Amino acid sequence: MNYAIGYKCTLCGCEFDYGMHGEMMTCSHCGEKGILDIVFDYSAIKKHLTRSYLERCRDYSMWRYDALMPLEGESFSEFLRIGWTPLYRSKRLKARLGIKELFIKDDGTNPTASLKDRASGVAVAKAIELGYDTISCSSTGNAASSLAGSAAHAGLRTFIFVPERAPEGKLAQLLIYGANLIAVRGDYGATFELSKAAIDKYGWYNRNAGINPVLTEGKKTVALEIAEQLNFRLTDWVAVSVGDGCTIGSVYNGFREMYELGLADRIPKILGVQSTGCCPFVTAYNSGTELVPTDENTIADSIAVGVPRNPVKAKRAVAGSGGTWISVTDEEILEAMRLLGSTEGVFSEPAASASAAGVCRAIECGVIESDETVTIISTGNGLKDVKNGLRAAGKPLYCEPSLGALEATGIIR
Repeated sequence: MNYAIGYKCTLCGCEFDYGMHGEMMTCSHCGEKGILDIVFDYSAIKKHLTRSYLERCRDYSMWRYDALMPLEGESFSEFLRIGWTPLYRSKRLKARLGIKELFIKDDGTNPTASLKDRASGVAVAKAIELGYDTISCSSTGNAASSLAGSAAHAGLRTFIFVPERAPEGKLAQLLIYGANLIAVRGDYGATFELSKAAIDKYGWYNRNAGINPVLTEGKKTVALEIAEQLNFRLTDWVAVSVGDGCTIGSVYNGFREMYELGLADRIPKILGVQSTGCCPFVTAYNSGTELVPTDENTIADSIAVGVPRNPVKAKRAVAGSGGTWISVTDEEILEAMRLLGSTEGVFSEPAASASAAGVCRAIECGVIESDETVTIISTGNGLKDVKNGLRAAGKPLYCEPSLGALEATGIIR
């Protein structure tokens, strides 16, 4: 059953009836910048989505939370099995950082190896519900590959627009999934504008995170899972790397809904993490000014967004949770990649490792205190960007094929 009852503009606050307006992308009064929230009937959902229901549910995927998705129908078994990714309790990294408790949510184990599968799964389901046969988006990489994978499984055509700097691993995924791939000679802003023009002209379903409000409803399931996997005893902090702003806004929405449904007793503080090479949210937060366009100079391509399309939801996530913003250098991101891999066995791409780097920096700055607990969301697998994975890891030790040569290297002590 679809419990969505309306839309609400994040700018003007105008509300629209869900049943009367059907498919709606942005506010009819505020235009493209009028990003929408989808409003649900939580009083009705409370009767269905209970702890006892979740204990009985054997659908270990994000679709177990379909009551909190704006979708018709009762079975999503024909879609990829997205979600219910592992939440690891850290031992070695926790001890190194000197904090009370640390968890790592590894969303790199999703079907196309990123958190973006959650948004794309819901987008594909919605496109099919509305009768589309083609779906499109612009992306720095992960949203694109996740869309191509889910769409291929569902039999939809895709037109994908990426900046020409997108890593080869993500390009390979897109081509393997059969996407019509357009590498745009320009930054993410130029890529977004071209995709928007093409979508408007050819009438494809729009999966762009800065336009389509249903994407938040998929991404928020990472927070719903974290809450359930922690038996609803949430950590003090949750760290999220930030580009466009959609993911961090979704994480906050998920925790807020758990609180509103009476399943969790509080909302964790959210740490928004950006690279110093592209940190419009951090700059605006520290200066007390509005966001301004920023260069995209970082190895963390998935969060290299100089003109974020979801500023209201992102800022609301940090302010509403009592959290804060922080930026880290590319060198700190590379070090975090090594740390996550060598201490916890989690291989995260640069953008995913930024959240761990942000936690390290926040602890050094005293923002996160030693008696507090933390969850790090790792949003994508490191094999998506092997080039920077090797930069972080270093080179292998070469030797001749003999024990004498092996011992001469000094590696065995």
